[in-house]
Order: sequence, then structure tokens, then C-alpha cells
Amino acid sequence: MTNTNPARANERKLTIARAMAEATAQQMRLDPTVFVMGEDIGEFGGIYGNTRGLIAEFGAERVRDTPISETAFIGAAVGAAQDGMRPIVELMFVDFFGVCFDAIYNLMAKNTYFAGGSFRVPMVLMTSTGGGYSDGGQHSQCVYGTFAHLPGMKVVAPSNAYDAKGLMTAAIRDDNPVVFMYHKGLQGMGWLGTVPGATNHVPEESYTVEIGKAAIARPGKDVTIVSLGIGVHQALEAAKRVAEHGIDAEVVDLRSLVPLDRETIRASVAKTGRLIVVDEDYHSYGVSGEVIASVVEHDLSVLKAAPVRIAYPDVPIPFARVMEQFCLPNADKIVAAIETMLGRQTVGEPS
Repeated sequence: MTNTNPARANERKLTIARAMAEATAQQMRLDPTVFVMGEDIGEFGGIYGNTRGLIAEFGAERVRDTPISETAFIGAAVGAAQDGMRPIVELMFVDFFGVCFDAIYNLMAKNTYFAGGSFRVPMVLMTSTGGGYSDGGQHSQCVYGTFAHLPGMKVVAPSNAYDAKGLMTAAIRDDNPVVFMYHKGLQGMGWLGTVPGATNHVPEESYTVEIGKAAIARPGKDVTIVSLGIGVHQALEAAKRVAEHGIDAEVVDLRSLVPLDRETIRASVAKTGRLIVVDEDYHSYGVSGEVIASVVEHDLSVLKAAPVRIAYPDVPIPFARVMEQFCLPNADKIVAAIETMLGRQTVGEPS
């Protein structure tokens, strides 16, 4: 599936944060059962801007600031969802999942199964991911694999504003619990900085991006780079650099981890014969290994070289900036992997 969101004269660019807020507002207008809960999501608009402007339109009854008790408000959201509401609840940092994991995984994810399908849990858990800001090991993780590994929840991770709005709309409408994982470095918040490519054209009308469908962010024929979130932009930068030396890299944006679009991954690798997976989550037992397994278990013969994964080392994330930056995936590491895989050493530093 190719990402077709071309530039146009009447381009309407939004940040991911504004796209998420717009999708939420549109669904709240259509459906009175949709409401939002979390820390600082009311007057403050969320520390990442995801709920900006909502309380002014919908009031404190439907945009509820909560105490600092993740177990309480996520548990309350599960109960509300089971009772016919469609809550959106924000876990400010995904790293905080440890204090509320019983509510997430033993309630949110499993209760439909436990009930034999007699009721649904239609809720969205949105949460921030990602490092690079010297926030330390308890505020900087991605842990995509942790949530994707556990059955009962859909998991999405957009790389740009267009997809963020469409995926948020689809998540709110879904009758299953959806974990919406957004990367801090893509939100468009001035104090964080953002990757320019994450801010793109977003239609004003409501639309959905199908959960479980990857996108071809850049077509190519020599090597497939699979990633999600901020890693997609790192892959695109690497692809641009190697293209100057005649190497044509295809970039696959997963967009969704559960369901995982294995067919798009396999089709791309069948064309290129080479696979690199970029993942800011930890190296072992994660999304990168699952993507590789999806290819090699299906048809090993398509590979011209051993797959490579570029991920975070299996160490707690350092506070020291130089150490954290050393560990994070980046375009330089992807370029080096492409050079090694293709047996070339022709790509220098970015111009």
C-alpha cells in the first residue's frame, strides 16, 4: 500500500498533536459517548497538545482532568467502556505502564474474552513514547513490543499528522481497545522540537486510516527498510542519502503493530531481497525480531543477505545526552547497515 497524500495548492498542514485533537473533537461532536480523561488534559490541553481546545468546547464533564493515579483513571475508563461509553484516556508517559498494567492488560485487553464476547471494551489508551531529551530511563522508552506482544489490544504508532488523524478516528470508532503510541519527537511541540516530515497535509473532514495496513513511504528496489514512528523519518533520510550513490531503498511505515501487515512487508522484501528493521524499542524480543520472523518463516529464499535490525541496546536508557544519543537509532546507522549489506562503502556524511 503506497502512501498517497500529495502536496496541493490548498495544503492544510497540521502537527500530529493538532491532528489528534481535531480527530477527537470531531468524534466527540458526532458521538456523545466519547469523552477524555487524563492528567493535565483539560485547561492545559495535555503536555503534548493532544487535547488542546477540547475543554472550551465540551466542558469539564467530557474532558476530565484526573488525579495522578493511573491505575484509578485507566480502571475507570475500562468500566465506562464496558458500560457503553467510548473513553479516550492518556497515559502521559508509556514508561508509567508499570503502575497500571493490571488495569491495562488484565482488564482492558482481556475482559471481552473473559465475557465470551458478551460485551466490548471500546476505549483508546494514548501514550507518549521516545527518547532523545535526557529524560532518563523512566521517561524515554518506546516499549512497542511490550504492548504488541500481549493479545487483546490493537496497537498503532503514526509517523505523520495525516496518519495520526485517520488512525485516531479509526481507534475511537473501534469496538476493541486500541493503544495509540505517539512519539514525542513528532508531536510538533516547540519545546520538544519535531521532525519536519511529521507535519503534513491533513484534510479538515473526518476520515479513517485502516488499522492494520502499512504504507510504502518511499518505493525502492534494492533494500527494504521497515520502521515505525520517528524511525520512518530516519529511514527516509538514509534512503535519500544512499540514493545519491545509486542505491534505491524502499521504506515501509508499519503504522500499526497489531494487527501487523505482514503481507506488505513480505511483498517489499520479495522485491528487494534485503531487509533492515529500525526500532527505537529494545533490541531483543521486540518488533524488529517479529518483522524479521514474518519474512524468514514465510519464505527464506527471497533473501539475498541476512536481515539486520537497528534498535536500542538492551540497557536502561542513560540520562547523559551523549550516552543516550550514542544508543539511539539514527540515519547514520541505517546508512552504514545499507553499505555493509550491499557490499559498498560509497556513502559519506550528509551534505
